[in-house]
Amino acid sequence: MKHPLLDVHTHTLASGHGYSTIKEMAEAAAERGLEVLGITEHGPSIPGTCRPLYFRNMFVVPREMYGVRLLLGCEVNILNTKGELDLDETHLDFLDICIAGIHSVCWQGGTKTQNTDGMIAAINNPKVDIISHPGDGTTELDFEAIVLASKEAHTLLEINNHSLAPRRGKTQALPNNMELLRLAKKHNVPVILGSDAHVFSQIADYERLYPLLAETDFPDELIVNYSPAFFFNYLGK
Repeated sequence: MKHPLLDVHTHTLASGHGYSTIKEMAEAAAERGLEVLGITEHGPSIPGTCRPLYFRNMFVVPREMYGVRLLLGCEVNILNTKGELDLDETHLDFLDICIAGIHSVCWQGGTKTQNTDGMIAAINNPKVDIISHPGDGTTELDFEAIVLASKEAHTLLEINNHSLAPRRGKTQALPNNMELLRLAKKHNVPVILGSDAHVFSQIADYERLYPLLAETDFPDELIVNYSPAFFFNYLGK
């Protein structure tokens, strides 16, 4: 297994249920040999997280610490089957990186087809770079349609380590992520591994994902975490 060089889905104290500072996260990323760290606080629809002003003011934070390049952004919430997000375009323009995901506390879903249409609308949003934990089982989705949409839009689908933690109780996360990997391999679509770290010690922790990658014989060349150049080029950044 190759050594990952980036982890772009992490949270700090600012998200309201994280436990480390930006400085602590960056230092841990350097210790783990990362070249790129993304800090993506939750969008404002999550209880206790930062308000939109937080994202307007992120320019004050250095974009390199301990030799690690920092990307400051947001994990915005996909709110409904129209693919509406909880940050407007003005605030999205302040982000170095934009992750969009479905969270049960602020998701208004519908049928499987409607849910899929909502996620595809977010995938096709030019401001969105990554879809977080599409396989966590929060809502029913057509994964082949999502994989094909992500390929067309060059929006990365995340395989999320945190979703597979037993304490999360997400029973569909394992089979769903296996299906996503098989479909991404079938259609030659790159994916991104995400730690979804909420404390410094979880940065670049993909241990629950490696058995899935091995079982699906997923090719290293379709995992962007092993090459920052691949990651940036694929997203057009």
